[in-house]
Amino acid sequence: MADKPTNTAEYLATLTGDQRAALEKLRETIRAAAPGVEEHFSYGIPGFRLGGKPLVWYAAWKDHYSLYPIGAATLQAHAPEAEGYETSKGTIRFPASRPLPYELVKKLVQARIAEQQAK
Repeated sequence: MADKPTNTAEYLATLTGDQRAALEKLRETIRAAAPGVEEHFSYGIPGFRLGGKPLVWYAAWKDHYSLYPIGAATLQAHAPEAEGYETSKGTIRFPASRPLPYELVKKLVQARIAEQQAK
């Protein structure tokens, strides 16, 4: 695809079969963790909104999958489970060489919802 994707379906179509399968499962995990979310596409990657506000984005990269924004307080609250995953400001990265930690993703999304509701 010469053009950059403009929606989730186009984005997923650019991925390898393994990447697509992992992100489809990640997508379903986020939906299950956040009833009522709406899909959206911005910053060139898929994401979800809740109550009209951005909740999370997710993406596949060459060697990892990312979930954002996951703040420092949320990461610290889930430190034992998040240990061993690379993090940076607002991002957690899951190596493509390992199965995605769907239960951790669910907890992080639920924590993100709580953050949003507290504002």
